[in-house]
Amino acid sequence: MDLSLDHSGTVTYRLGVSVDVVTDVLGEPYTCRTIPLRDDDEGVVTASLVACRSDRPTNAAVLYVHGFVDYFFQTHLAEFFLGAGLNFYALDLRKYGRSIQPHQTPNFCVDLAEYYEEIDEAIRIIREEDGHDRLLINGHSTGGLVASLWAHDRRGEGKVDAMFLNSPFLDLNAPAMVRKVVAPAAVRLGRRRPRADLRLGLNQVYGRSIHRDHDGEWEYDLGWKPLQPFPVRAGWFRAIRAGHARVHNGLDIDVPVLVACSMASYKRARWGEAARAADSVLDVDQIARWTPALGRTTTLIRIEGGMHDLTLSPEPVREQLFAGVLRWMSAYFPPA
Repeated sequence: MDLSLDHSGTVTYRLGVSVDVVTDVLGEPYTCRTIPLRDDDEGVVTASLVACRSDRPTNAAVLYVHGFVDYFFQTHLAEFFLGAGLNFYALDLRKYGRSIQPHQTPNFCVDLAEYYEEIDEAIRIIREEDGHDRLLINGHSTGGLVASLWAHDRRGEGKVDAMFLNSPFLDLNAPAMVRKVVAPAAVRLGRRRPRADLRLGLNQVYGRSIHRDHDGEWEYDLGWKPLQPFPVRAGWFRAIRAGHARVHNGLDIDVPVLVACSMASYKRARWGEAARAADSVLDVDQIARWTPALGRTTTLIRIEGGMHDLTLSPEPVREQLFAGVLRWMSAYFPPA
């Protein structure tokens, strides 16, 4: 049975047949392969694995996992890891970015463990097919939450050697009334009507702060990462809160974990220049609070002037981040 995922005509595959590696939408030297997954109640499901190999031989790799309303486009992040001696991989999860198909609800799931299938398969490809025996996972925002739960549930299996979490989504950034009244009601709705739109009215401050057509410096696909975010569905929200509860009860990730976040949060619903130098999505103090709950060996670094995706911060700030990551890697994930 022939199946396809088509965005700018770049990716095709046949279920049950080995998948060709094709040039990615980012252009050379980036490649992409489609990972066929088990069908769900919406039909055919796939994920997408982007890769860029170092010019130097290496047995180490990094796997990047993006956040909500997101996909991999940060080529400067790949260049940083390539310069550090790691081959780079990025996973567009099911129903995100390169993996969205017309019949699907974008960015939707009812259980964060759904993503384990593509993470497991991506790591099998990286380790078994591409020959790496050392692996760092880099998760951003919701990807940081998913990667943390995955690492806890896969502990002892030797699938990953270290983790770097960029502003992980470890708690709900909302006023007390929302947390105590609205959130539990939304969770209950998620059980009965998982695709119900919660109409939370996510603002455009973050998108405006990073996209070059507005007040940022970055260009990316607004179809895959729209300025007005995709709707927050009740089933997805229920899955997120279940993940938060697990983190708050304490995880036991058995590899070193680096968590990085900004020094400040931007809490206004409207645009202001301060959004260029703060996390306008999450509460950074919550991130700091829950970092020790992730596992046995955790390190927290706070970045002055950092945005939500710290790697999209202005150049002096992201260079501060990269310097901190290199220092941490020298202790916990050193070059071979």
